[in-house]
Amino acid sequence: MITAGGRWVRADLRARRGQALLSVLAVAGIVTALITAATLLEDGTNPWRGLFERSHGAHVWIHTKDAPDVPALKALNGVTDLAGPYRSAPATLVDHGRRVPIALQETPAAFPAVARPLLREGRWLDPRRPDGVVVERSFARALGLRPGSPFTVTGLNGATHALVVSGLAESGDQGFYPEWTPGLAWTLSQTLSLVEPAPGRTETVTGLRLADPGYTDLVVQRAVMALRNQVQRVATWREVRASMELDNRLLGLLLALFGVAGLVAAALALANATGGRVLTQLRDIATLKSLGFTRGQVTRMLVAEHGTLGLLGIALGLLAGRLITAYALSDAVVVPLSPGPLVAIAAGTALVVLVAVWLPSWRGGRTPPIPAAPAAPPRGHLSRLARVALLVRLPPALVLGARDAFTRRTPALLTVTGVAIPMMMITIGLGCWATLDDFIRHPEKVGQAAALAVRPGDLTAEEARARAMADPDVVAAYPGAELDALVPWQTRTVRTRALGVSADPYPFPVAEGRMFADRGEAVAGQGLLDLLGVHIGDRVRMTIGGTPLIVRIVGRVVEPEQDGEVLSFGIDSLAAKDAMPPQFYSLVLRPGADPAEVRARLQARSLEVDQAVNPADRLAVIRVIIVALVVVLALIGLANLLTASALGLRDHVLDLAVLKAMGLTPRQVMATLVTGTGLPAMVGVLLGASAGAFLSRGLIDLEGRGSGVGAGIGRAPTPGMFAATVLIAIGAALLVVLIPARRAARAQVPVTAR
Repeated sequence: MITAGGRWVRADLRARRGQALLSVLAVAGIVTALITAATLLEDGTNPWRGLFERSHGAHVWIHTKDAPDVPALKALNGVTDLAGPYRSAPATLVDHGRRVPIALQETPAAFPAVARPLLREGRWLDPRRPDGVVVERSFARALGLRPGSPFTVTGLNGATHALVVSGLAESGDQGFYPEWTPGLAWTLSQTLSLVEPAPGRTETVTGLRLADPGYTDLVVQRAVMALRNQVQRVATWREVRASMELDNRLLGLLLALFGVAGLVAAALALANATGGRVLTQLRDIATLKSLGFTRGQVTRMLVAEHGTLGLLGIALGLLAGRLITAYALSDAVVVPLSPGPLVAIAAGTALVVLVAVWLPSWRGGRTPPIPAAPAAPPRGHLSRLARVALLVRLPPALVLGARDAFTRRTPALLTVTGVAIPMMMITIGLGCWATLDDFIRHPEKVGQAAALAVRPGDLTAEEARARAMADPDVVAAYPGAELDALVPWQTRTVRTRALGVSADPYPFPVAEGRMFADRGEAVAGQGLLDLLGVHIGDRVRMTIGGTPLIVRIVGRVVEPEQDGEVLSFGIDSLAAKDAMPPQFYSLVLRPGADPAEVRARLQARSLEVDQAVNPADRLAVIRVIIVALVVVLALIGLANLLTASALGLRDHVLDLAVLKAMGLTPRQVMATLVTGTGLPAMVGVLLGASAGAFLSRGLIDLEGRGSGVGAGIGRAPTPGMFAATVLIAIGAALLVVLIPARRAARAQVPVTAR
């Protein structure tokens, strides 16, 4: 009997190869999405993990004006080792007319035990070649530097020095350029002294290696207290890791959302497919029961047939997830997903699949052993939909189809739900797409009203501003400076941005509250509000270069930089000690002006110009992910429609002869079958699309708040996009139903009746 059952399963799978393949691909796509999401959320594709461990990095970097008390730092509880102290000096790199800020950091000729750079190309520092420096690799790539490339640096005193790139290295102690600026270069002590001979223009950096990274904040607080007022800023491993994420967590959460919802939809599709096959094979199952098969044997045979498809999809998904995370998401070596989450995803999906196919299989095992059991259509009263169809005098074919659409309530509900869930997730994905489009069309809504930033360089600040404003496409130039500030409890450093003046502020996108209008007022990103635990209207106290800065937060702005941990205020709010000429001018251009053309004209006037990077450009991979997930969700919906179509034909296999005998043409019979199966699909499309459009904005804002950017960025699909999606989905559903209905309607009456 086992052999006979195996032959029956094999014959059934061969008879429905297309539907079986759809089931496998749907489950494989969902498992792939879940594994990719878990890898992203676990930082498996974040290169920081591997770099930090291989370089034996420092968990904390403390920047002081003078050399700190090293014995006091070593004596701190939790500190296992130190890197440095090393001197560091700012300079300007000049290469082919470009002037780029660079930080030169003193490093010994022998590789240090803690925070040792990982040499990737070229050679390390050599005391016999004092003009040689090792450049951080991402910074070198951005500037086109290679081992042996000469370049020039200018110190703060204006003197220029010719240097040569000895090698390229990576480090887990600083993020990638340009997300982490300025660019970094390691030099010998004598080289650093040559570029910056004045001790007052350098700072000292000291790295702390901790026994337990979980106590980072406590150790930093103790270090700041031990060094008193020497500390200028602090950088921790958390900030470096976040800068290297490259929005991986956002992608991970998006994939997780689609994966979980898709798993529910895939389970419904498998349950619907199994239940449909049981109903269409009642005669075959009854024959098996009459030949001696028990309920348990029939149930196990059905579970084996349909469960095998799900398990095969899981295996393919595991393989595809590994390949995608290893070769598509990161240029660095990917840390594989931990065994725990991997087993949980595989076991959880397998459990969902087996439960989904077991319930209808159990019902199939209860089939009575009557070989000639007829497949009579269900009986019932006219539904309200059918009555409405009669009242409006629709054609008879449509009335009959409307009557049949919801006669079997459970299959109809499964069809509606199985189509609605994928459609809802597709619409949410389109909401993400619309949000990215809105970023591109209206960059001022995400804090990028200024498309360009001009740095004075060798010019005075006023000369740079005058040359920039001379361009006809430049509307306004806001003076700005970016400074690091210690947070109130002095455990880490955050970014403060002085941009514009209080009387004429930069046009930040204020989501709550108002823009600052006086000295001592500021606006903050959601990430900073969450970090400090404050609200709009509260006062905060920070320390910039040893000088307290007390401001009142009057508004929340949409802040895509630094995970929203940014405080913005007028440049006139800085204390006299910290006041300085503007580091740059943010240029607002005339509507319709091309930033690239304006930048070229300004560079021709000997200005250093940087172009803003829209957040949508960094998130462009989301569009690829949305397309891939739409394909997977469409496969799930297609599998549900094929099951519903097969079930509809099964219920009306005897009615076709009667309908033709009543005088209905093949086209009218086809319309009846399409209406009966297409109406639940249309209801599912409309319900799912409406729910997705309603939820998309709130979900995007929820993620924006959690990521620190803040709420107020979400956009629902545009009316045109929504209408096109609904029409395409309905058209595709009717086309899927039309093909088998057309074949059945054109069959001869005796054949159909049999």
